[in-house]
Amino acid sequence: MQVDQFDFYLPEHLIAQTPLPDRSASRLLTLDKRTGEIQHKGFKDMTSQLHAGDLLILNNTKVIPARLHGKKQDTGAHIELLLLKNVQGDTWEALAKPAKRVKQGAVIEFGSDEHGAPLLKAVVEEEKEMGGRIIRFEYSGIFQQLLDQLGEMPLPPYIKEQLADKDRYQTVYAKHEGSAAAPTAGLHFTPEVLDEIQQKGVEIAYITLHVGLGTFRPVSADTVEEHEMHAEFYMVSPETAEAINRTKKSGGRVVAVGTTVTRTLETVANEQEGQEIEPTQGWTDIFIYPGYEFKLVDALLTNFHLPKSTLVMLVSALAGREHVLKAYEEAVRERYRFFSFGDAMFIY
Repeated sequence: MQVDQFDFYLPEHLIAQTPLPDRSASRLLTLDKRTGEIQHKGFKDMTSQLHAGDLLILNNTKVIPARLHGKKQDTGAHIELLLLKNVQGDTWEALAKPAKRVKQGAVIEFGSDEHGAPLLKAVVEEEKEMGGRIIRFEYSGIFQQLLDQLGEMPLPPYIKEQLADKDRYQTVYAKHEGSAAAPTAGLHFTPEVLDEIQQKGVEIAYITLHVGLGTFRPVSADTVEEHEMHAEFYMVSPETAEAINRTKKSGGRVVAVGTTVTRTLETVANEQEGQEIEPTQGWTDIFIYPGYEFKLVDALLTNFHLPKSTLVMLVSALAGREHVLKAYEEAVRERYRFFSFGDAMFIY
């Protein structure tokens, strides 16, 4: 299957640069995965798309201020690091820019105290492909406090505007720190919308998947099958496992909020095939594209994604490539806002 089959025309002016003042004021395109029927609504109509007995599952990961600007100890050259995932202790996987200046053994310094000494040092322990580096931090004090002081929110490269309120790149239910990017389908929810959904008889549960490297890397292969996903850490709690089993037994729908939730649930379903879902945690590199048979996810709330991305492939697996590309053409025609701060799409 050719990657070009998932391309579509997207005018640059439709890429949302800033979030709307009201999280839930975005638009909502609904897509019937069986018939391809499209309807145009507002996000506050999401409640009417859900039924009593459904289970809405959200990703409660929290974005860390993962972008660091520092200088090489020996030359003073400016270096940017984007932290992608914690490997162990003070060792992280990161993207370095410009990568050609960041060789194994290099030391990068960040910030300075009252005596001019760096607050944080990063020692490059290993060089990986496409700008990836394994780094080990050296510091005094508490790492998270230093990261809060020195780091910036890691907005995607297609967003050129500065974010006035960094909390707008967090969901209102963000809890467990560890993501290099927000699970953006959840950015539309407010506490009021979530309360309204629960009052309708819809159960709400949470998984955690820390968004990492795959979010920042385009598909470079010519065919879909050649692309390799990078692993991301996930957790499914006993409460969520019980809620899934209860919903499936009663005939309700499992509604995933975002591709990260979808990938987590389908990973667990594949690992525990034929069983009731049990609490678990681990690393997933699942790649979902057309031909995949969904085992847990019945419906999906998601944003509009980049052309030829793995995320467009995932939604195409659920709703069919032709239905999805037709819906995207309609969204462009109707001037929907795209990507992280854009509008939403509900596939049911």
